[in-house]
Amino acid sequence: MKTVVIFAVAAAVFTAGVAFGDWVYEGKWGTQGSGNGQFNLPQAVAVGSNGLVYVVDRLNNRIQYFTSTGTFLGRWGSRGVGDGLFEIPSGIGSAPNGNIYVTDTNNYRVQYFTSSGSFLGKWGSHGTGNGQFLDPIDVALNPHGNAYVTEARGGRVQYFTAAGSYLGKWGSRGSGNGQFNGADGIVIAPNYNVYVADSENNRVQYFDATGSFLGKWGSLGSGNGQFNYPRGVALAPSGDVYVADSVNNRVQYFTSAGSFLGKWGSRGTGAGQFERPWGLALNAAGTRVYVADRGNYRIQYFKWVNVGLEPASLGRIRALFQ
Repeated sequence: MKTVVIFAVAAAVFTAGVAFGDWVYEGKWGTQGSGNGQFNLPQAVAVGSNGLVYVVDRLNNRIQYFTSTGTFLGRWGSRGVGDGLFEIPSGIGSAPNGNIYVTDTNNYRVQYFTSSGSFLGKWGSHGTGNGQFLDPIDVALNPHGNAYVTEARGGRVQYFTAAGSYLGKWGSRGSGNGQFNGADGIVIAPNYNVYVADSENNRVQYFDATGSFLGKWGSLGSGNGQFNYPRGVALAPSGDVYVADSVNNRVQYFTSAGSFLGKWGSRGTGAGQFERPWGLALNAAGTRVYVADRGNYRIQYFKWVNVGLEPASLGRIRALFQ
């Protein structure tokens, strides 16, 4: 009976002049190496306000940036402790004003730059105090430009002004609500809610702007809505949440409250296959998803193919009747 109801609702949507779509492979770029457009573990990806694609090239200790379809435009960084240098960077975020923020993990700091890589500032040091870090992993900016940073070993989220003045924190090591084991990818919705990939707890948790716990979903497994080390998280303009389900070698996507909508990917080197995907990001229109296919040393991108309906609508209909 449930199936009949679902298809009855779907038929009603079609009658209203709307159709369904799906995410399909569109293209890729990158190979293993240290040349322009090559990668040594592409860890994270962000789409700037300028529409360009920024990639953390982790073991090459640099940031590279590209056009929306992968044409190399520029890079910055090398190994070191000085301004604009990195020691195993991990995460990247784009601010509303176009500045680019990078978690410089083994230097225990965040650095930020212009959209073309000119150094602007930094903050952080090794430790457990306010504004200090134990393995800063990812960074995301809210609509006001405040920066939120996850800490893998620290088991917490700290947040700061755009220039790095400490504002607050939440979290500790553990598996309870608001605790983390391997706080990893982070993204912030237009309503300021904060989504965090709690990788070793195999779940996503979400909070309000100051860290009050709002909800969670996920458990260890390979079924729909389950995870095996979720890493990156991203949001579509609709509010849907996309998760790089790393060891399951797939991307899953959900409503803002965690109802399963869809998935794609499997392990391999072919188009649309992954080897431990990590970071991911959507373009401003929500019509293209970029995935850092870490173990395959490449970026893959996917497009939404439809004839009039927003992404994940069939999944929404299914979710209503779960």
